[in-house]
Formats: sequence, C-alpha cells, structure tokens
Amino acid sequence: MEISVSRKAHFNSAHRLNVPSWTEEENKAYFGTCNNKNFHGHNYDLIVTVTGEVDPVSGYLIDMKQLSQWIKEEVEDKFDHKNLNLDTEEFAQLNPTAENIAIVIWRKLRGRVQQNLKLKVILYETERNFVEYNGN
Repeated sequence: MEISVSRKAHFNSAHRLNVPSWTEEENKAYFGTCNNKNFHGHNYDLIVTVTGEVDPVSGYLIDMKQLSQWIKEEVEDKFDHKNLNLDTEEFAQLNPTAENIAIVIWRKLRGRVQQNLKLKVILYETERNFVEYNGN
C-alpha cells in the first residue's frame, strides 16, 4: 500500500524572466512585466510530497524532521531573500521561471530522498499560479 506525506515550506525571491538571445522587445512582448529590468519578487509556497510504503518497524514513510531539514538546506537557505538571477549559481544561466525553479528544487531534493520513494514538488508562485513536477 502506497501512502504520501507532504511538507510545506515558504521562501521569498526576486527574479527577472529574460532570454539573453532575444531582443529587448521580444522579451518584453513574451514575458511582460516579469521582464522588468529591475526584477520583481514572489512569496513562493512549496509543497514537497514523498510517496511510498510505510516502514513496518518505525511506522514512518519518511522522517518528516529530516525532510524539513533537507528543504531548509536545499531550498530555503539557498533561495530565500535572494535574487535568483544574481545571487544563485543554479539560475546564473537558467531562466528562473516557476517551471525551472520547481525542476531545480526537485533535483536537489531527489539527491536526498531515498531512491525507492517517489518525489513530487508543487511550487506556488502566486495563489493562482503553480507548477507541479515529479521527475517525469
């Protein structure tokens, strides 16, 4: 029997959506105000879900304290109150769209979560805009 557990986290970051090979006009037309040369920010909400079978000895699927620590180290410590374009190596060459941020977070956490467990991240950029990634 599979079960899923989830942990919610929060971080604030600034970014600018921009494709360097495009003209200024192309970037503005495609990304609109998200292409602001002075950047803009979001209050991101993150939900990390792990799915698998409960350990019959401990009764846990995963130690939620450990998952919380991994999220702190891999996401909050690296991205909270940062300009993703300027302050992080992950987005120095990668456009920090919500899609790319979710994929980067998933990859960072995938390295920490046991490989026999499924991993999914949901990243809310706003209350109404969110992305979901499970490695597929």
